[in-house]
Amino acid sequence: MALPIVYHPNYVAPLPEGHRFPMPKFRMLYETLLRDGVADIAQFHTPERSPQEWLELVHTPEYVQAYCEGTLDAKAQRRIGLPWSLELVQRTCVAVGGSVLTAKLALQYGLACNTAGGTHHAFPAYGSGFCIFNDLAIAARVLQKLGLVQTVLIVDLDVHQGDGTAFIFQDDPSVFTFSMHCEVNFPGTKQHSDLDVPLPEGMEDDAYLQTLADYLPALLTDVKPDLVLYDAGVDPHFGDRLGKLCLTDTGLFRREMQVLSTCVAYGTAIACVIGGGYADDLQALVYRHALLHRAASDVYRQFRL
Repeated sequence: MALPIVYHPNYVAPLPEGHRFPMPKFRMLYETLLRDGVADIAQFHTPERSPQEWLELVHTPEYVQAYCEGTLDAKAQRRIGLPWSLELVQRTCVAVGGSVLTAKLALQYGLACNTAGGTHHAFPAYGSGFCIFNDLAIAARVLQKLGLVQTVLIVDLDVHQGDGTAFIFQDDPSVFTFSMHCEVNFPGTKQHSDLDVPLPEGMEDDAYLQTLADYLPALLTDVKPDLVLYDAGVDPHFGDRLGKLCLTDTGLFRREMQVLSTCVAYGTAIACVIGGGYADDLQALVYRHALLHRAASDVYRQFRL
C-alpha cells in the first residue's frame, strides 16, 4: 500500500480571466504528481460531494443555503473574493468532501494527503479570503460525529492566521487550534487560537523550523490528539505574492518532513491539506505544493505505514 492521496476533477472551477486566485493549480498538482512519479493512479481516492448536513455541523443553515443557492448579497460575495457559480458550489462541496475523506484515510493508514483544502478563513455565518466553507472544521466535526475521533489537533502553517478555525473552536476543548503565521498579514483582525505563534516579516528557514520544533512535540504530548489536521500552506515561501516570510523550497520540504515525521513517530494519524499559495509562476507554485506529497511519500515508506 502506498500513500493515499485524494483528488477530484471538480477541484477546478472556472473563474474570470485574470482572477488572482490560482484555480488551475489543483489540476496541475494532480498531473505533476503523476508525471514526476511521486504517485501513480492507483494511489488516488475520489471524494464525494459533502452533504448539506456536514456543512451545517459548522456553518449556519442560512449561510449554507444562501451560498449554495446563489442568494448571498454582494457584500458577502466580495468578502469571499470568488464570483459565485454553480460550478464553484460543486467545487467547494467536493473539496470539503475531499478533506473528510483524507481524514478518514489518515485514521486508516496513519497518513493521507488531499490535493486541495485549507479554507481556514471561513466563519460559521460567512466566508472570507477565498474560503467559503471551513473544510478543516467540518472534517473535525464529521469524524467526531461518526465516533472515529474525540480529540483533534489542527496544525495550521499557512502564512495567514487560521482565524475562522480559531473562532469556530474557541470554546471547544476537543479541538485544539495551533496557528503559526506572519504577524503583519491578512487577516487584519486576528482571532484567538488555542496557540498562536506570530512570526516577524522576513523569517528564513532555520529560524522558522526551530520555532516549529519548539512547539509541535510538546503539543502532541500535551493534547494527545486522535488525529492531526495539517494545513500545509506554501505561502510562507519568499516568492509568494501574499506571504511576507522568506522560506525556500528546501525550507518548505524540511518543514513537511519535520511535521509529518514528528506526528507519525508519536503514533498520531495525520491528514494533510495544501492550504494557500499565490504566485504568477504557476509551475513553480505547483512544485511547492507537491513538496508536501513528496515528503509524505518518503515518510510513509520510511515508517512502513
